[in-house]
Amino acid sequence: MLPTHGRYEFSAITKRPDYEWPDGKRLAVYIALNVEQFGFGYGKGAAIAPPDQAQSHSVYAWRDYGNRVGFWRLLELFDELDLPIEAQLNAEIYEHCPDIAGALRARGDEIVGHGLTNSEEQGRMRAAFEADVIARSTAAIETHEGARPVGWMSPWLSESDVTLDLLKEAGYRYVMDWACDDQPIWLSTRAGPILAMPYPVEINDNRAIVWLRRTPAEFADMITDNFDEMLAQSARQPLVYGISLHTFVVGQPFRLKHLRRALQYIADRRERIWG
Repeated sequence: MLPTHGRYEFSAITKRPDYEWPDGKRLAVYIALNVEQFGFGYGKGAAIAPPDQAQSHSVYAWRDYGNRVGFWRLLELFDELDLPIEAQLNAEIYEHCPDIAGALRARGDEIVGHGLTNSEEQGRMRAAFEADVIARSTAAIETHEGARPVGWMSPWLSESDVTLDLLKEAGYRYVMDWACDDQPIWLSTRAGPILAMPYPVEINDNRAIVWLRRTPAEFADMITDNFDEMLAQSARQPLVYGISLHTFVVGQPFRLKHLRRALQYIADRRERIWG
């Protein structure tokens, strides 16, 4: 037998009970905006640079552009199209870029726990240190937003053997680290079940554009093609379609132009979706 994680069992989507989203909708759509803070001169780099330049000032500045410029251009687009989002927020944003948190708060967007910084992979942490990171991230959001977050996405989608257990014990209700389905599914933890929300690995600008070298136009086509196909499939099973964006990637003007086309396409069909 191959080793397995023990968090969920196999289930074919074609053999599950049918249900509907609110208002009788069959396709739920959400935009996940990754709002991230990086340390200068240490930690994880990015595939835009050779490995030996991962901690360079140029890579740091490229990602900092997302917080200084890209985030605000994206917010203008979301406002223009009247689109809600959820923000996966590194808690260090509160100290380094407090205006960002204030803008999200003013819009009423959901804040999802996303660790302290994306300079570190959560899966490499010792259990006690990881529990402390989760606690500090949660406390920062609760302090500034007035309520504890209920959802979590680990930095770099990186989990240790006990991440899910720690999140459940910290009071989280759902996690976005397991991209194994187009419906929410339950994951097992030592403290009871936690919900896994579908999260896109491929309809993800960092993966598609930075890692796989797709053009902005190709990424926009991916968004609309995926929408059309999932809308048709949702006649048979209710589905969740997530779009993952990073401020330092699609916040660049030449990419934002194409993202606008894709999101306008979805906004024009909002009566057919829940989200």
